[in-house]
Amino acid sequence: MQLKATDLTVRVCSDDERGSYTFRCPDCCMPVAKDASRRIVDLLVGSGVRMQVWRLPAELHEAHDGPALLPDDLLDFHLLLQTDAWFDHLAEEVRRSINTDAA
Repeated sequence: MQLKATDLTVRVCSDDERGSYTFRCPDCCMPVAKDASRRIVDLLVGSGVRMQVWRLPAELHEAHDGPALLPDDLLDFHLLLQTDAWFDHLAEEVRRSINTDAA
């Protein structure tokens, strides 16, 4: 089975101009994403494939301070999420952190 232009979407990052194209596999219906050079992007768009432009998340450009996340931190977070009061606990930690930073 061949894909039609309407089955594809070209995605281009406006920050670094990396391109890709996406489609659903005609056999299993799973989404597929493939990297695409500028030439492939131009060919696909020129053939009628719709294009989406996207931006990198702003968080990538933020300074990140503090200790690195360790496997034990991830395990603690996983265990916390299994409790009923996980959100209240996290909200209190954020409030405490903000008050400590402001002092």
